[in-house]
Amino acid sequence: MPTELKLDTVICQDIEELEFRASNDKVNVVHKLLDTFLWQGKWSKNNITTPKERRTSTNRAEADTNAGTNSTEGKREHGSGRSTGPLLSGTAYCISSCSMILLNKIVLSSYAFNAGISLMLYQNLISCILVALMSLFGAVTVEKLNWKLIRVWLPVNIIFVAMLVSGMYSLKFINIAMVTILKNVTNILTAIGELYIFRKRQNQQVWAAMFLMIISAITGGITDLTFDSVGYAWQFSNCVLTASYSLTLRRVMDKAKLLTDSGSLNEVSMVLLNNMLSLPFGIFLVLLFNEWDYVINADVIKMPMFWVVATASGVLGLSISFTSMWFLNQTGPTTYSLVGSLNKIPISIVGIVLFKVPVSLTNLFSILFGLFAGVFFAKAKMA
Repeated sequence: MPTELKLDTVICQDIEELEFRASNDKVNVVHKLLDTFLWQGKWSKNNITTPKERRTSTNRAEADTNAGTNSTEGKREHGSGRSTGPLLSGTAYCISSCSMILLNKIVLSSYAFNAGISLMLYQNLISCILVALMSLFGAVTVEKLNWKLIRVWLPVNIIFVAMLVSGMYSLKFINIAMVTILKNVTNILTAIGELYIFRKRQNQQVWAAMFLMIISAITGGITDLTFDSVGYAWQFSNCVLTASYSLTLRRVMDKAKLLTDSGSLNEVSMVLLNNMLSLPFGIFLVLLFNEWDYVINADVIKMPMFWVVATASGVLGLSISFTSMWFLNQTGPTTYSLVGSLNKIPISIVGIVLFKVPVSLTNLFSILFGLFAGVFFAKAKMA
């Protein structure tokens, strides 16, 4: 759950903007180097090409680049009809995403574990340990952390912890299908935030899709046979916090990159930074709400299977990060966004069947209506 929310928000929406900024940075560096060489007199006049020659060489370079790009895209998309990378990565992403939601629901509901903060703390600890081990063996590259970077990242992390905790408690009180539908409110709040903070306007199809999602959320709540006001309050808080996390992260990310040794901050480093900084906050909240006393005396922690499921949920939380990156590299943000929306349909149906959620015909229709409104939203964003 933690990393899925994070990567779905950051990677899918902003990857094209980040790539554009990166390419501009590279061009600026090249111009600075050329100016330095000319100023130092290391290039003679004979080595400087005329405008006509530069245009000719540029045209040739662009033609070669376009040919190479087209060839690469053709191989990547078609692969002579034998490439299985997108299929495997997409399948791995869907399985890890669905399994994470189901396991969290099992831990919180089936095992009646009433310590969502403690579960979040344990999952984040598992993620930190796994990333540290992979970094130790050279499987991943992690940026070196410093106090300036940590201070800049703290506001993001506070919202991150609150988002995870609210998500845990909403999943405890509400069935998976309704949680999935109500999460669409996050898209609406994020779009409104983008409009007022970043002046990013959406097309009419996006606003139409958001209107449909509002209707589906309202009708879904009205027809929900297992309606729980506490759970709905937690879920609405989660939507506000998730949108705030996305918008705050977008503002802080560029500033944080300037405080790293390499001048960049990859997804693995963000995963480690978020999860590691969440540990002291998690411990504070566990003591504040006296969850520690409950966890020590709970009978469920004496069950080995409970620890297997809880640990597996922590491992899956990290696996979502890597399968997301793998799938995104194999396809692109367009396919990634659409599959993420379509992925909600089977998990909602499985959640209803597996946990024997009582539903009426009108409630089932509102759930399906909301799911397809989410797909329509993804397609509108692509356009």
